[in-house]
Amino acid sequence: MSGVAPATPPELAGHRGSRLLDFGRGAGGGAVVALVSTVIVFGLIGYVVITSPGWEAVHRQFFSSVVFDKTFPGIAKALWKNIQLFLLAEVFILMFGLVLAVMRNLPGPAFFPLRLMSIVYTDIFRGLPSILVIYVIGFGVPGLRIPGLTNDVFVLGMFALVLCWSAYVAEVYRAGILSVHPSQDAAARSLGLSRLQALRYVVLPQAVRRVIPPLLNDFIGLQKDTALVSTIGVIEVFRQTQNVSGAGFNLTPFLACGLLFLVMTIPMTRFVDWLVARDRRRQLAGAAR
Repeated sequence: MSGVAPATPPELAGHRGSRLLDFGRGAGGGAVVALVSTVIVFGLIGYVVITSPGWEAVHRQFFSSVVFDKTFPGIAKALWKNIQLFLLAEVFILMFGLVLAVMRNLPGPAFFPLRLMSIVYTDIFRGLPSILVIYVIGFGVPGLRIPGLTNDVFVLGMFALVLCWSAYVAEVYRAGILSVHPSQDAAARSLGLSRLQALRYVVLPQAVRRVIPPLLNDFIGLQKDTALVSTIGVIEVFRQTQNVSGAGFNLTPFLACGLLFLVMTIPMTRFVDWLVARDRRRQLAGAAR
């Protein structure tokens, strides 16, 4: 009947109602129960902590407001180095990871060496701890004494991060490429496009759109891993925190360091959640048609 609005599918209706704070039926009563239970749980945790025998010593070492106010500006200033590392490494990781993913998906026996190179690369650098790669690159490359090769620890640390994270990003890209139905490639070929043109103009644009949320998830991890380059001498936020903490014999600066990393990562985490929810809504809306 034309005058009756189409019914909303149950799965779509349920998803539209889902939010971070979803209290189910009887939202008012559910919110009260959630609030009370949260206060009780965290209140008990707080009580156990502040009544423990060593709380005073821990408070002085980790939660000194005087030390926090004194050291926070210098630590926050050092965060710019981490941001630079993250932004520069991200550009190269996106490009190199895509190249690796394309190499892994090239068909035919003629491209077997490229596929093998991509497989070996991703297996090695996903299997090695990032800090080990940073050590080898940071201390091994300068030891080679090759003319014209940089000894800048910032550049070497960024290069090591690119090597490690490109392997993870390549697998994300590859999953996106494999998620595109083969009929898309076949349709492009039937229109006269070559295999590489079909990959470039048809498959890759769809694949990249589909993997944006997991890519951003990987970059949350990359943001945190920028602290590892401190092990080869880069004075970034974690190294600055260690220096300040050691000079004052107090661990409160590490609280400031942790808060700065949370300020960087939590907004991106919430953005990823929003993207995932949006994609889910689109999929359910498409299935309902």
